[in-house]
Amino acid sequence: MAKKKPQSSKKKSVRIDNRRIVLRTGEALVEAEDAWSAAEPEVVIGELDGPVGYAIANLIANQVKGHTKVFAILNSDVQVRPATLMVSKVTVENSRYTNILMGTVQAAIAHGVLDAVRENIIPRRKVNELGIIVSVWLDPSIVKENYDPAVLFNTNREATTKAIEKAMNHAPTIDWLLKNQSTTEHYFHQLALDGKL
Repeated sequence: MAKKKPQSSKKKSVRIDNRRIVLRTGEALVEAEDAWSAAEPEVVIGELDGPVGYAIANLIANQVKGHTKVFAILNSDVQVRPATLMVSKVTVENSRYTNILMGTVQAAIAHGVLDAVRENIIPRRKVNELGIIVSVWLDPSIVKENYDPAVLFNTNREATTKAIEKAMNHAPTIDWLLKNQSTTEHYFHQLALDGKL
């Protein structure tokens, strides 16, 4: 999975105002030592009566074999707010993979969303008006690994909150991107340039 440069753990505050949150995007990477631990969610956040809400309704009503869409839940019968829909980036073809995705990862995403509310990244007053779509990465090699569910839970929980925070803060900013464009290497592209891919 992609390797990243260490970043400051200092959280930036979110500017909360009364404007509509039409559609915001964010992504994050959090990983532990083992490759299977990598969590790379991509999120879309917006009002339920706007494009994000329509996308959630369409996705949940249009199930596709191998790419089932499910709500993030703390447990059966306990859906989180804001309504959060999980979509797998990987075609699911293995029952062990399904159980890990719809168990540990689903629970971690639910907790990550609630952490974002608790930390006021998502305004609590807007939890019933917003929807989140989380595109989920779970390394397919996990079905062959003796993985640690606690580690996998922690990376996915942290990555979910981080992706939401980035979306709500419009991070990285265009100023940061332009300043760092020539010094930020894409991990896999660099491997290809180095003849390692």
